[in-house]
Amino acid sequence: MNRTQFLTLLGLSSFTMFNKKAMAEPAKPTMLHFKDDGIIPNSKYPLLHYQKAFSQNGSSGADWLEQHFAKNNWTNSWRNGVYPFHHYHSTSHEVLGIYSGSALLHLGGEKGQKVEVKAGDIIVIPAGVGHKNLGSSQDFGVVGAYPDGRSWDIMRGQPGDRPKADERIAALPVPGTDPFLGKSDGLVKVWK
Repeated sequence: MNRTQFLTLLGLSSFTMFNKKAMAEPAKPTMLHFKDDGIIPNSKYPLLHYQKAFSQNGSSGADWLEQHFAKNNWTNSWRNGVYPFHHYHSTSHEVLGIYSGSALLHLGGEKGQKVEVKAGDIIVIPAGVGHKNLGSSQDFGVVGAYPDGRSWDIMRGQPGDRPKADERIAALPVPGTDPFLGKSDGLVKVWK
């Protein structure tokens, strides 16, 4: 019996998300930087994209994400998808964990970057960074959560949104934990 089968038999299948390489060194996210485009403020902090961060999918993957994010104090979670229009949040940073399917997201506003996400990915989005779903598989599923269970708003880059949205974003504290890696890595090192 191999290790994965043994851990699954013991009910520890979530440990299969770590391979030997991942155990030897912490997960390194792709960092994406977006500048203010005049409509979407974006952020001085990079968006963090953890690819193949976890192996569970479907409802067990969604359960795992909710529990893991909550353990790292990212709560007020929901399950759904990503809006099909450019938007950002001015009252909170956000994490998205993809538990099923795939999507092409447009990040950073119209002048930003198109990024494919799929089950197993986690994206940490700084307040102000635009995001939009350009198209997804029918089974696309996301768990979203917020540091300290913060309430979130939806800003669409409309006239009059700024400068109040900019002031709210600037007043937000850097979270004390990364929703995926916890207190010692991820955004706690990168967003100093």
